[in-house]
Amino acid sequence: MTQRSRLRLVVLQLLIFSLVATLLGRLWYLQVITGSQYRAEAIQTHVRPVITQPVRGQIVDDLGRPMVTNSTSLTVTVDRGTLDNQPLRGVGVLSGLGRELGTTERALWNRTRFCGELHAPKPPVCWYGSPYQPIPVAHNVTTTQALSILERRERFPGVAVSVDATRTYPEPYGMNAAQILGYVGPPSASQAAAPGGGELPALVGQSGLEYTYDTYLRGATGVQRLQVDQAGQVTGIISQTPPTSGDTVVTNLDAHVQSTVEQQLQAAVDRARGLQDSTGGSGHFIADSAAAVVLNVRTGGVVAMASYPSYDARVWVNGISQSAYNQLISPASNTPLLDRAYETAMAPGSTFKVVSTAAAAAAGYSLTGIYPCVPTLKIGNLVLTNFEGESFGDISLTKAIEVSCDSVFYKFGYDQWLADGGTSPIPHPKDYFIKEALAWGIGRPTDIDLPGESPGFVQTRQNLLSTWKANRSAYCKAAKDGYPQLAKTDAKQAAYLQALAVANCAPSGGIYQGGYATSFAIGQGFTEVTPLKLAQMYAAIANGGTLYVPHVAKAVIAPDGHVVKRIQPTVQGHLPVSPTTLAFIQNALLGVTQAAGVGTASYQFAGFPIPVAAKTGTAEVYNKQTTSWVASYAPANNPQYAVVMMVSQGGTGAITSGPSVRCIYSALFGVNGSPGCPVSPSVLPGGQLPTALPHLTPTGTLSAPPGTPTTPAGRLPNLVGALPAPLGEVRRLAGGLA
Repeated sequence: MTQRSRLRLVVLQLLIFSLVATLLGRLWYLQVITGSQYRAEAIQTHVRPVITQPVRGQIVDDLGRPMVTNSTSLTVTVDRGTLDNQPLRGVGVLSGLGRELGTTERALWNRTRFCGELHAPKPPVCWYGSPYQPIPVAHNVTTTQALSILERRERFPGVAVSVDATRTYPEPYGMNAAQILGYVGPPSASQAAAPGGGELPALVGQSGLEYTYDTYLRGATGVQRLQVDQAGQVTGIISQTPPTSGDTVVTNLDAHVQSTVEQQLQAAVDRARGLQDSTGGSGHFIADSAAAVVLNVRTGGVVAMASYPSYDARVWVNGISQSAYNQLISPASNTPLLDRAYETAMAPGSTFKVVSTAAAAAAGYSLTGIYPCVPTLKIGNLVLTNFEGESFGDISLTKAIEVSCDSVFYKFGYDQWLADGGTSPIPHPKDYFIKEALAWGIGRPTDIDLPGESPGFVQTRQNLLSTWKANRSAYCKAAKDGYPQLAKTDAKQAAYLQALAVANCAPSGGIYQGGYATSFAIGQGFTEVTPLKLAQMYAAIANGGTLYVPHVAKAVIAPDGHVVKRIQPTVQGHLPVSPTTLAFIQNALLGVTQAAGVGTASYQFAGFPIPVAAKTGTAEVYNKQTTSWVASYAPANNPQYAVVMMVSQGGTGAITSGPSVRCIYSALFGVNGSPGCPVSPSVLPGGQLPTALPHLTPTGTLSAPPGTPTTPAGRLPNLVGALPAPLGEVRRLAGGLA
């Protein structure tokens, strides 16, 4: 063997040795260093988790009457992965399933599309839950339908039937409260991405109380981890965690009061539509939307809150269709999904004069002074008038509130604007009226425990200037070009808007003008409040000046009956008024209902045995009919409740809302023989709100708090059934349908 051959052999040996060493090293690394990790992953590939849905908690009123509860139903689900592996991605499966369920293949296809997927319908019709979770496509199917599907599994690959808990709405006393209660749906992408999102139930809260208190209501999913072989056969159970039922949310709502308020809100709408609009043409009032709120003035608890139009919450139960969802959010149907009580803000009209009175007092005006109530007031090129040209001569400030004299408050606002420098403002203007409104909390949310609250709006010098700067170019374009498209259908409005654009295009457009100040003083112009904000303000007037955070929920109770959380009254702030000014406002509001022939609500409350403090309002809105307002509290000498009602495009406050507000108080206090009010005894057992919580009885039902007086019928209506069994138990009882 030559030297060269020996060298080649040595190199080959070294190469083989290095390869063997590498293989041995890799084997040692896989078996020793990372062996446990790969063993776990190997096992994982043979483990299949089975999720058991928890029973969602109930939502009940202050006496334990269920407003949202559960019932069991048969649900048809589709596994999207299996479906996509079928010919034509499962079109034939869905077509046959549609015939079994009495629906269309298209409707089922829509429900099985992932949100964001090409050609998928919009939420909430599309599926925005986990792609690895069976998608429910039909709820409350009949036993016959379920058996027909299960007996022909070969025709329906990926289709299953399960027994699930379905949300139901008992509607005690016929109450609705759909917007407050909210609805549930599959977890959104953001909810699924949140910590713990992978363990979410199939349905979670999406709006209202269902959303705010979802972490309590949802419970916890159960997980059974099954070991399977390569053929997919179950060989054992690795671990099992049972589901945990959700907690019950007890609210401050009283179902009987809620029902009464909803009925009276509908009565106010009907009343408005029967009235002739003498100021806006020859037609009747449209009354397109409305809201009413009842607050406990001592705690901020929401006793009732109604919105018009509303809708049937059961539309969500079986999975809402795209057409039904479009109707809920359509302006053509007045957007029933929107809660006008706290999600919509508008001009408060003369109900705002309590703020202006406090501002006038802070500016140095005498509460006992005499002021001219003239029919018109000229300010620059503006001629401002009292409502319907009323004139009362020289009157006290108390009477100015009782008769709601605009010109007195116009003058207050204009004079203070001049004192601040007018169109050439001083370096640090006092802005008494603006600052007073902000200090009362207008322009910020009440922080109610419901999502989507509107904060309202206060026009300040600063936001006026910033808005003008941001939009001046658009103003100038509109000033030059006008609104040609609008002019084809409404030449008058187009001309008006172009005139506004001309004014806003000018350098003076960003200056706080005298017209802003005068309108502000009577709750017009750009000032906006929600009915809930106004109720919070009047509740503060009633209780001595404390602004409580309105809260719907009262407590959270676990399935075993122990109290998980008690929602205590929370102070948001205090009215910035002296005791003298507050007492003056309280006395003047009482005169609105009791100054016979003078107070704007004296006719509606004539002979009413409970003293009510109130302020009516008739807010003017450009290109719309007037908004009806009544803001009040009672009893005036020992306040318990604040009641506010608003009817958009509904006429005057006194005529449209006044009678319904009286009927609400009649129901609360049990006033006998109140004209036009169907309820004579108090709708509250014993005439009082309960302070204690409902308790869990040995039979698993929620009962009224101990010591609750009986109703005239002898006892509280038994509207609470036993809590549903956990779904694991339901499946066991369902046998082959599990």
